[in-house]
Amino acid sequence: MINCNNSYKRIFKRFDEDRDGKLSPSQLFHFLETIGELQLPMEEARELMDPNGNGLLEFEEFVGWMEREVKLGDEERKIKELREAFRMYTMEGSECITPKSLKRMLSTLGESTSLEDRCVMIG
Repeated sequence: MINCNNSYKRIFKRFDEDRDGKLSPSQLFHFLETIGELQLPMEEARELMDPNGNGLLEFEEFVGWMEREVKLGDEERKIKELREAFRMYTMEGSECITPKSLKRMLSTLGESTSLEDRCVMIG
């Protein structure tokens, strides 16, 4: 956590141009623009990142937002990896694992199974 906190401090200081310990709306805009997070309207982004509603983003709020974003990124990466793994077991044009597609994948792994076993695996 210390390493993350130090990284967050460096990032925060990079955008806190007036060194007042808070990001103003323009500094927040610059930060969001730099990291490619301008999909949300600025007001909506400020509401998400500024829970105390003072219009400025303090370091603690910044850390909270960064940690939520990192966690979200990890979850999105896991979902992507699961989808890629699932696709390995499906046939082209199919959105489900069939006994035939499972046989193909298991064969590439050097496994030989009966149709009955594959049906049990699929459930």
